[in-house]
Amino acid sequence: MIIIGELINSTRKAIKKAIDEQDVEYLQDLAIKQEEAGTDYIDVNAGAYVYDETKHLVWLVEKIQEVVKKPLSLDSPNPKALEEAMKIHKGVPMINSISLETDRYNKIAPLLKDSGAQVVALCMSDEGMPESAEDRLEVGKKLIDKLDKDGIDLTNVYLDPLIKPVSVEGKYGPQALDAIEMFKKLESGIHITCGLSNISFGLPNRFLLNQAFIVLAMGRGMDSAIIDPLDKKMMSLVTATNVILDMDPYAMNYLKAARAGKLI
Repeated sequence: MIIIGELINSTRKAIKKAIDEQDVEYLQDLAIKQEEAGTDYIDVNAGAYVYDETKHLVWLVEKIQEVVKKPLSLDSPNPKALEEAMKIHKGVPMINSISLETDRYNKIAPLLKDSGAQVVALCMSDEGMPESAEDRLEVGKKLIDKLDKDGIDLTNVYLDPLIKPVSVEGKYGPQALDAIEMFKKLESGIHITCGLSNISFGLPNRFLLNQAFIVLAMGRGMDSAIIDPLDKKMMSLVTATNVILDMDPYAMNYLKAARAGKLI
């Protein structure tokens, strides 16, 4: 399971405040904690700064990479911000994200071709967000085909079905799970990820819904998620589910986590 740590996002009040005040220690500590918790990529987002996103994203990349070894997920639809952040990123980053929307695809795809970057690919087109699982599959297949034809290694692609909150429509949960299973059956070499906490938006005790959803989604074939890696129960469930799905041979990672006192 490939974990993308979601916490350094400027739309969160505490993060926005830390960026405004240049509180490097706070941001670096949060990055270190996510790395220690087992995240594979640390997402950095400066999208709250509409008019100077590039400057803030570059600053975040510089400061976070001073203290962690894990690569970053550069979270922006802004090709200029992504390009400048990629120039200073140490190692191969993840780009979050590209979609089938014509303008967005044409501006971001060139950044992927020679960099070898991983990329989150949203199931969204010029027609907007798909509704059903079948609609997601149709958009997803077109996006994968387009990336493949443009020379993008599909093993670097993380297809995101776009999770909608079950507080709006109960059917959004089953639809997302069905889409994940359909993506898995494509056998194209892609990964499957999602912004998992969207499932619980608008409901109390969101952590319970998030934890339930990640187990169900992993069972359908999802092998990555954008989550809070400091949620110890969530991370414990991921570790345990990997064993059940035979993704952790001889339960070695599970046993290691147990000995380290990381399972709750």
